[in-house]
Amino acid sequence: METKWADHVTSDPQVLAGKPIVRGTRLAVDFILGLFASGWKHQVLQNYPSSTAEALRAVFACAADVLHEELIFAVRSPAV
Repeated sequence: METKWADHVTSDPQVLAGKPIVRGTRLAVDFILGLFASGWKHQVLQNYPSSTAEALRAVFACAADVLHEELIFAVRSPAV
């Protein structure tokens, strides 16, 4: 079953300055992604019970769609 991320991720200028959040919460998409990047797995649902597994999948789907639309180029840092 495909998750329609827009059903779970929203943005409101009055909440977190318009950052994308999980609908019905104040959990920003970038915050959730950061938790997973830090090694959290099951702890996200345990510590944020207002979220759901489907909403978390929507966070990743949202990020994938946004990145798909962006051009990202690797830039080599100058030698120090």
